[in-house]
Amino acid sequence: MKVFNKAYSVAAISVAMAFSASTLAKVSEADAAKLGKELTPVGAVMAGNADGTIPAWTGGITNAILGTNIGKNERVTNPFAADKPQFVITAANVDQYKDNLTPGQLAMFKKYPETYKMPIYETRRSFAQPDDIYATIKENALNASLSAGGNGLDNFKISIPFPIPENGLEVIWNHITRYRGGHAERVITTIPVQRNGAYTAVKVEDKFYIPEALKGGRDAKKDDNILFYYMQRIIAPARLTGTIALVHETIDQVKEPRKAWIYNSGQRRVRRAPNVSYDGEGIGVEGSRTSDNYDMYNGAPDRYNWTLIGKKELYIPYNSYNLSSTDLEYKDIVKQGHINQDYTRYEKHRVWEVQAKVKDGQRHVYAQRNFFIDEDSWQAGVIDHYDARGNLWRVAEAHSVQYYNADVNWFAAETLYDIIAGRYLVTGLNNEERKGIQFDVKAKRKDFSTSALKRMGR
Repeated sequence: MKVFNKAYSVAAISVAMAFSASTLAKVSEADAAKLGKELTPVGAVMAGNADGTIPAWTGGITNAILGTNIGKNERVTNPFAADKPQFVITAANVDQYKDNLTPGQLAMFKKYPETYKMPIYETRRSFAQPDDIYATIKENALNASLSAGGNGLDNFKISIPFPIPENGLEVIWNHITRYRGGHAERVITTIPVQRNGAYTAVKVEDKFYIPEALKGGRDAKKDDNILFYYMQRIIAPARLTGTIALVHETIDQVKEPRKAWIYNSGQRRVRRAPNVSYDGEGIGVEGSRTSDNYDMYNGAPDRYNWTLIGKKELYIPYNSYNLSSTDLEYKDIVKQGHINQDYTRYEKHRVWEVQAKVKDGQRHVYAQRNFFIDEDSWQAGVIDHYDARGNLWRVAEAHSVQYYNADVNWFAAETLYDIIAGRYLVTGLNNEERKGIQFDVKAKRKDFSTSALKRMGR
């Protein structure tokens, strides 16, 4: 597997991880000047790769570039609908491509040799974000740093504190803080699929807002240490209907743990939910994921040591417009063992590989995680999870979509495959919903209060 940026050797990073707060981030003016020139505005390599299979980034896709005028609350159509697979990886030919696949992806071919495949398409570097976000990221490059211990951020604004990262923890913070439109509301379906293919779909309504997107903007006092506000309400099936989760996501969760509450429709009361963190069981997923599996990875990074391995070229899910098509029903997508790979799209992209290992004296059901994070979007494309015995356990993939109507990169679906048990979870589908993601929405801070949670419950 080809590795880039050899300065990022494991030995060098091991030394770098013995950091102090005074040495973290804050790149030089000369390095920051590379953003938008030899580096993209978010820090990816602007140029293509040596053999031309990864093109140069030329601005991504937006309404203006595509010549479309799709509103922020409308569904986007597939701008690459005419593309056909260049080739398909199967169990029969997977050895030819193993250098560009993760151990978890290779395990999927071994687990499901008759049905699992990866259609490989032309690489389209579609990622784009608003100019004001690019400007903020450049400010962060010059000013942002990790708090003591790496558990928080200082002098950080909105998105991507470290476009030119120096260690694995900075890469992870870029994933955690990446721009997702500032505010969004959606109705999605989460489906835990049993080994025999049986499932019960769980429909949820969720809302995501950064403080800057709330009416009145960020409040220096009320929003101190707040990354975003999040609310999720289960609306089907009937046995779970009315369960609501409210999260005030803190930045430094060691200093101030995530604030989470659950409204239980059966008890008709609001209670604190300290287990909505780390490896606490996810809500409404039948034990198929941990709390920090959501959004591929979320929450406090303090239980792991983070090592930056380097950059690689991998086949990862990308431009997954087919998977979000309203022409499909969930039964077309959800199959035994894995989702219907006919509707997936994989492309070769450069990714940052970061290895996380549980610290001595800490615990987590995942003793090791290997992250493969897209250099353009800073979104984790694939994560391999290992148990305490060192066995590969779960494989996560993010089937990303560039919402060019809002200049936001997000998911058509997340998948989390249990290699050992043969079960899996697919999250984020909304093919059967009347509306897509709503990016042009408004909310007030009080809409994310416990009082609001009680009102919604009643």
